[in-house]
Amino acid sequence: MEASDTNTPISSSQSPTSSSSLPPPPQVIMSPCAACKILRRRCAEKCVLAPYFPPTEPAKFTTAHRVFGASNIIKFLQELPESQRADAVTSMVYEAGARIRDPVYGCAGAICQLQTQVNELQAQLAKAQAEIANMQFQQANMVALLYMQMAEANNKATATTQEPPPSPQQSVDNFIASPPHINNNLNFFDDNNTSLNSMWELFGHDHITTF
Repeated sequence: MEASDTNTPISSSQSPTSSSSLPPPPQVIMSPCAACKILRRRCAEKCVLAPYFPPTEPAKFTTAHRVFGASNIIKFLQELPESQRADAVTSMVYEAGARIRDPVYGCAGAICQLQTQVNELQAQLAKAQAEIANMQFQQANMVALLYMQMAEANNKATATTQEPPPSPQQSVDNFIASPPHINNNLNFFDDNNTSLNSMWELFGHDHITTF
């Protein structure tokens, strides 16, 4: 009984934090897009221009609006599927910027300038390729000439090393066929005999005369 008297019920004031004490969720404040901000109109929830002209890029809409106008931009975007609208906005902004820089030619002037640069670069590329081909042709001719000269030198060296020495019989035949030094020696003996005969005749004649 005493234990039952000591158990006191828990009051509602001692319960955990109730739902009424939770802070309210923060309110999300949507900023108007750059188009609606510049046009000074309320930006609707399904604004066509909001996904492509964020409030951080006001110059983007200002450039396009200056050349095409807001109504035409909205009309262009509504006629296109959503998958092509981003590219269309990029194209309109670029074309409007080119028209502002060059009011006469606009994008056509930039395209013509780029095309001229492309043609000049293509001509330079063709010239460089022709020079490279000419240099490669000259190099191939030079290499072929060097190979021919090396082959001729190798053939001459091989022929010199492979030439057999003359045989003994061939050496004898060559000696018999051209003995110039022997002929000269024989002529020497003939001259000596003539001189001896002349001296013999002279001394012999004198000796006979004295007796």
